[in-house]
Amino acid sequence: MTRLSPDAPLSTPDDDAWCPCTSGDPYGACCGPLHRGDAEAPTAERLMRSRFSAYARGDASYLARSWHPSTRPAEIDLDPSVRWFRLTIHRTALGGPDDATGVVDFEAAFRHDGERGSQREASRFVRQAGSWVYLDAL
Repeated sequence: MTRLSPDAPLSTPDDDAWCPCTSGDPYGACCGPLHRGDAEAPTAERLMRSRFSAYARGDASYLARSWHPSTRPAEIDLDPSVRWFRLTIHRTALGGPDDATGVVDFEAAFRHDGERGSQREASRFVRQAGSWVYLDAL
């Protein structure tokens, strides 16, 4: 399997490649089914991971579908020069299969214009019609 490199071009990973969310699972058994609409995230953390993978792939359509309509921007503009390459989950609060809300504290590493950086955020998730969606950053 191939690992995601911070210098790799944006592309759709094949199902046998390592998932960009850094779960250690192949894309086809991890975020791929969520991106294709074949499965739903059972937890807020899984949705967070799938959204990171969508950023890494440049999949604005999935980001829009997984964003609560009350906070979703009219357009999602992704900078193709930013390469998201590593996700670290620091903690989760609630967000389980039986919860209605959850928070995921994470750090996402990126490369932009030859420089590496990271963004840390605590994201809030809620269920809408039974499905997890991203609401906002705390």
